[in-house]
Amino acid sequence: MIAAFEKIRSQAWQAGRRVLRSGARHAPARGATLDAPLLSGDDIAQLAIQAAGLAQAPAKREVHDHHAGDWPSAWLGRGLDFEEARPYTPGDDIRDMDWRITARLGQPFVKTYREERQPVLHLVVDRGPAMRFGTRRHLKAAQAARIAALAAFAASARNVAVGASLWDAHDLSLPPRHGRSGIIELVRAAAAPCPPLPAQAAEAVHESDRLQRLAEELPRGARLLLISDFAWLGAEHELPLAQLAERTDLLALRISDPAERELPDVGLARFQDLNSGAIRWLDTGLAAARKAHAAEFARRRAQVDALFGRAGVRCLDIGSEAEDLVQALQGHA
Repeated sequence: MIAAFEKIRSQAWQAGRRVLRSGARHAPARGATLDAPLLSGDDIAQLAIQAAGLAQAPAKREVHDHHAGDWPSAWLGRGLDFEEARPYTPGDDIRDMDWRITARLGQPFVKTYREERQPVLHLVVDRGPAMRFGTRRHLKAAQAARIAALAAFAASARNVAVGASLWDAHDLSLPPRHGRSGIIELVRAAAAPCPPLPAQAAEAVHESDRLQRLAEELPRGARLLLISDFAWLGAEHELPLAQLAERTDLLALRISDPAERELPDVGLARFQDLNSGAIRWLDTGLAAARKAHAAEFARRRAQVDALFGRAGVRCLDIGSEAEDLVQALQGHA
């Protein structure tokens, strides 16, 4: 077991270093420029190493979970294992005729086969305007990239096909793929530079359409990690989320910044809503203002929790300042 782990650890380190050589250059944590990648090559290499431990973590879900077992995939076609014989219906392939049962019962029957199955993981990485904010260690978008990289490396170690959707000013969709090249492409895209976006960039975005597209394109039973701060989430998203949760094993990973959870005392400060562009001045030195902010954050979180509950979506909270993602994700990704 130890030897196997060391082999995976070595392979993970090499995979991370290949990302570095492929274009994700080192970006210092302090003084980074706007065109610097969210993750350095060393960051990615470390996440690849940590993923080796995450890949061996047992799942926390019950074996009788609705989504337990193999996942069906649209990519492999029908299987070779005989499932059952059923009456012929117009349009069935005549090559599937079960002639023995047809002769015995006097009416046409065809053979059906068990669908081939392969595990599929799909990562949604929100890179919208509100995600390009952070006050401690990482932008929320950078934390989303770290989570995506860790989950992708861990899934690849389990021979899972990994795909992704990057929600940005121009969305990027990556189909499920096996192997190192697909993971490198995914991680590089998630860690691409993420400068502030103008508020107008979010005006034409319709998350309902994005969720509906996922429900139409993902194979039933796929695992889906939706990584966002969910600042955009509203009542109109409940139905498409419920449809997604019915089709997939959906986990919402909600990222928040410490300054969002508890407003720091920095005196009179200028704030801008990254989604709408609205500007407001606030005296953070007032205890009443900080208390009102904390109450509003708690109200909004409870509202989102209630919506997730009605839609049947599991939710996991991760702070943008969190460093140990393995502990946060263990048994979930």
